Amino acid sequence: MKSAAIRDKYLRFFEERGHTVVPGSSLVPDEPSLLLTTAGMVQFIPYFRGDRRPEHTRLASVQRCLRTTDIDKIGHTARHLTFFEMLGNFSVGDYYKQEVIPWAWEFVTKELGIDPASLWVSIFLDDDEAFDIWRNLAGVPEHRIVRLGEEENFWSMGPTGPCGPCSEIHYDFGPELACGPDCGVGCDCDRFLEIWNLVFMQYNRDEAGEMHPLPKKNIDTGMGLERVASVLQNVKTNFETDVLKSLIEQVAEISGVAYKQEARTDISLKIVADHTRAITFMINDGILPGNEGRGYVLRRLLRRAVRHGRILGLDRAFLPELVETVVKLMGTAYEDVGKNELFIKEIIKDEEDRFRNTLKAGLVVLDGFLEDVATAGATAIDAATAFKLYDTYGFPLELTVEIAAEQGLGVDESGFAALTEKARQTAKNAAGMERGEEEQGVFAKIFDEAGPTEFLGYKDISLTTVIGAIVHNGTVVKKATSGEDVEIVLGQTPFYAELGGQVGDTGTVKTDTGVIDISWTYPPVRGLTAHRGKVVFGNVITGQPATAAIDNERRAAIRRNHTATHLVHWALRMVLGEHVRQGGSHVDEHRLRFDFTHGKGLSAPELEHIELLVNKKILENHPVRAYTTSYKYATESGALALFGEKYGKNVRVLEIGDFSRELCGGTHVARSGDIGQIRITSESSVGSNLRRIEAVTGLGALRLAHQNEVVLREVERQLKTNIAGLPGRVEHLLREQKTLERDIAALQSRLGSSEAAELVTGGTPAGPALIIAGVLPNKSLDQLRAVVDEIRNRNGTAAIVLGSSTADGANLIVAFGSVLDGSQLDAAAIVRQAATAIDGGGGGRRDLAQAGGKKTDGLAEAVETARKEIAHRLA
Repeated sequence: MKSAAIRDKYLRFFEERGHTVVPGSSLVPDEPSLLLTTAGMVQFIPYFRGDRRPEHTRLASVQRCLRTTDIDKIGHTARHLTFFEMLGNFSVGDYYKQEVIPWAWEFVTKELGIDPASLWVSIFLDDDEAFDIWRNLAGVPEHRIVRLGEEENFWSMGPTGPCGPCSEIHYDFGPELACGPDCGVGCDCDRFLEIWNLVFMQYNRDEAGEMHPLPKKNIDTGMGLERVASVLQNVKTNFETDVLKSLIEQVAEISGVAYKQEARTDISLKIVADHTRAITFMINDGILPGNEGRGYVLRRLLRRAVRHGRILGLDRAFLPELVETVVKLMGTAYEDVGKNELFIKEIIKDEEDRFRNTLKAGLVVLDGFLEDVATAGATAIDAATAFKLYDTYGFPLELTVEIAAEQGLGVDESGFAALTEKARQTAKNAAGMERGEEEQGVFAKIFDEAGPTEFLGYKDISLTTVIGAIVHNGTVVKKATSGEDVEIVLGQTPFYAELGGQVGDTGTVKTDTGVIDISWTYPPVRGLTAHRGKVVFGNVITGQPATAAIDNERRAAIRRNHTATHLVHWALRMVLGEHVRQGGSHVDEHRLRFDFTHGKGLSAPELEHIELLVNKKILENHPVRAYTTSYKYATESGALALFGEKYGKNVRVLEIGDFSRELCGGTHVARSGDIGQIRITSESSVGSNLRRIEAVTGLGALRLAHQNEVVLREVERQLKTNIAGLPGRVEHLLREQKTLERDIAALQSRLGSSEAAELVTGGTPAGPALIIAGVLPNKSLDQLRAVVDEIRNRNGTAAIVLGSSTADGANLIVAFGSVLDGSQLDAAAIVRQAATAIDGGGGGRRDLAQAGGKKTDGLAEAVETARKEIAHRLA
């Protein structure tokens, strides 16, 4: 049975039993405590926790999941994957054990046709209720029901919260796969395969560790699609099921490596196949390569795939080809993957190309370090070296560990973690600390008691409301007096809370007894608006009627900039193509910033075209309207959603004329003409495949034009010409500059030749060589190389050590003449040894190597260290 048929059969089975089939959620979860979606129940956590009530109490889904906890086991075992699909059925206070257990057995044995004689069931040690139902209602023989401990058969959401026993169905591949005489259900070998886990949420664990019965018991089940497919397709591993097998076969074909011929290459084939699915779906769900959080997980998986492709002999970009296969195999079940295929491939190709360059440079340096470690007789790479590889060369720790392990060496990972944390804390302290969890807890309590804040600011700029709560220094107070900084919560508000890239409103809140100047508005918890400001007159009291009024002139400027971002998005897609997606934005009263996905910088004609298109739409004065509708209807009608963003059932749609339609909750102008005009001020890169446009509108655009006019007039004055004559005047000055630069280069060349001759004359004979060492003043690395090349041309027996420092740091070169090539001298090893004196590192060939460092006052020591080492080796 194919994987697609298993998916359909599962959902149909539970739909017939009163379940509402819901789409699987994104790999980016709503749950803030989770980095990635790791199970089918993640999207239902608010229901199980009691935060929200579901429309339906019986639910079923197919969920794409990603886990990296067992990443080191991928390819080594039959069952472990990073990306997998989980089939799940869920009950939120509806049915319980006596329904779900018989259903599970019926589906596995009758719908899927798995032989009951090959199945085992595990339950929690003292779950007699589950035992009786398995035996009496499902008809499982008593000797096939195994009781296991808390580690195997008790599930919890975390240290506190919902938890309960669970029961698992295991498939027995037969005694021939047993790991020993004590092999049994729960063993981690490949004989017994857990295919379905039924979790019975019946307790709530408090902070003291005590468990209390839940008022309503819940069911959460998860069946691994790849695992059950391996059983139904009569194969021993997940990697031989239809989807993964097709990927492995393709990797084997393009690499020319046969599958099941060698264990080492089989592991690489499996890793590439598994990781390709993972990175495809991560990018599809809006995750982009980065150095933190989800972006780092994606980058790590992609780089592991590239490195294992290299082990297979793939020295070119190959992952985009595999993405095409993933889309063919899974595009029917996940239509959005097909729609985003071009974008996914572009992101992957760019990241793969970048990492190949990193890998090439990093491997040269790492090989040198490994050689030094082996020479010194050490058993591990030290933390400082591992961190330098990571921080200076962009070489991931995971690859350092893997490559070192292949050489029988370890890595000081705990020391590396300490150095990384130290660097992270330094950066965090420089950026400022984030708001404390305690303060968030205060607002969560306010929300529980008062409910959400009603936002009326789409229409109202001022309204009468009531002060619902006052927070001062992280504590709820009844009253605040003049001079105190406060955060207040209102029952209704015209103030927009910072969200979706739009800054929060400012303004005033007035009562009969006092006035608060509001400097920022934001949502401390979802649904609640906090107004931060200072009491500037009198005092304010909880429960008082108040007049809340925004700074409307500021809001008008923000509206112009926000609507302009939608026009910029439309124009970018018109000029560059439909692969362009919004990657983020920031809108305030001064400017707009729009991040978008694109693989290269924009040319001047492209920017001019985009600006012209936007201004044309502004002049055409199109109507701008917003309305609320269902997410399903909005996306089906062509509304663009922010890439990777999570939306509720109902969304707000913004339409401009008949050409732009996007999901957006911000504030906007009534007609495009209200924007006035737009001027693009910059375009730059903000990450891999992510570009940024900044622009000004309205009065800001007028001010920019005036500033440019002032600068232009000053340039005219200084160059003694007018606007029409400026290009010719600048061209003339540039020609003069190039002539002067050529003259300077010629003088430097003659100087270098003279310096080379002087250095050769002052050289020290040492056996077959002439050692030439010294520090030259204020030379760039290129100038230093030119002197070295001149010496080598003059004397084939030269052993050269030259250093120089500039404002950028210290540079060091070790080189040998042609007569010394192939001797016992190794320039790369010597320069690495000497570079420690300048707090740097380097590498190169045996006959020519270079190093750089920050410590310029250690340059003389570095040169002397290298000179002595050369003399020692020659002796």
